[in-house]
Amino acid sequence: MSVYTVHEPPLRAAETSPDPERYVFVRDGFSVWAFLLTPLWMLWQRLWLVLLIYVVVTAGLEAGLNAIGVGAGLRFLVALLISLLVGIEASTLRRFTLARRGFRQVGVVGGSNTEAAERRFFDALAKAEPGQSGRPRHSPLVPPRLPPMPQSPDIVGLFPQPGAWR
Repeated sequence: MSVYTVHEPPLRAAETSPDPERYVFVRDGFSVWAFLLTPLWMLWQRLWLVLLIYVVVTAGLEAGLNAIGVGAGLRFLVALLISLLVGIEASTLRRFTLARRGFRQVGVVGGSNTEAAERRFFDALAKAEPGQSGRPRHSPLVPPRLPPMPQSPDIVGLFPQPGAWR
């Protein structure tokens, strides 16, 4: 079972709630395509800023390694490690780009594939109790934030407040 983060798109003009077709589900985990075809994967996913950073860092590392006379084998290993890092962090890079575009993460859902995760999320969203605006108060799959615990100067534990033992 895969885990997906759910991202709600920003509202367009004259929209009261976002179109369900525009929600984005990002699978968490290693991306083989991001590892094997790093720049093409970035273009396919429209990660322009990430691609720009990747090109600058890769070109800088290549120039630096070339300037100090490192062999082709080590340069290949560095490029392979950068691609491995991109493959590992592919979902994080997508979430970063979605956040920059105004998308808001509204839930986490599991499913055997994207379609099952979508079905599960939208079923739970339809069953959620609507707030005053007609939209759910919070995502049915992410609990609401709890209020912060009050701080007491008399706390005894692993990390007591300074001066509590006087």
